[in-house]
Amino acid sequence: MIEVTIVIPVYNEGDNIRNTLAEIDAKVRAAAETWLVYDSENDTTLPPARDAEGKTRVPFRLVRNKYGRGALNAIKTGLEDAKSEFVAVTMADLCDPPEVIDDMVAAARRERADVVCASRYMKGGRQYGGPKFKGFLSRTAGLLLCRFARLPTHDPTNSFKLYRKSFLERTEIESDGGFELGIELVVKAHVSGGRVVEVPTTWRDRVAGKSNFKLWKWLPKYLRWFFYAFRGR
Repeated sequence: MIEVTIVIPVYNEGDNIRNTLAEIDAKVRAAAETWLVYDSENDTTLPPARDAEGKTRVPFRLVRNKYGRGALNAIKTGLEDAKSEFVAVTMADLCDPPEVIDDMVAAARRERADVVCASRYMKGGRQYGGPKFKGFLSRTAGLLLCRFARLPTHDPTNSFKLYRKSFLERTEIESDGGFELGIELVVKAHVSGGRVVEVPTTWRDRVAGKSNFKLWKWLPKYLRWFFYAFRGR
């Protein structure tokens, strides 16, 4: 029985996807299934992924984005359609270590958590590479929310999170930009009285392909949920 669905939004990740699937195979021990959610049939991710079908220990599916183009819509598709008890969101570039998914599942069970945040900024967490200004904003936002809004994570902006399916089913997703979905859901869980916990992770900047993160376009959308957090529980 599948315990956790690993949702990976993909866009032209042909250079990365074989290694990503291999790393999930090697390092995830939970009863997992991987969903590669893609926008269109001309995505470069698809040929190498189809070559790997039936050859992985952790099964995977190619899932068509049902809402239209973009990472947000791909993640929403996975979060809504997955049937497992837990749903984890990670990226195809191996910036997030797959073995942390086991820690997230264990924490969700042990703490009865609705959301488990993989944290770069808590004790034991690390971040290597990436744009310095983006990292500064992320770390500062996490510190302010943890200290003053009592959000129980140091890293609310990280997209690498695990969600309990029952929490997703009762929570409306309002994000309309991109990866701000991660901070929206953790803030909503906390404000509504849900249980949020964190586990340490190590983030490393991608070595192949191009990031699809749009800092200046999405920053106002992150700020919406930053200020929402101060409503309190």
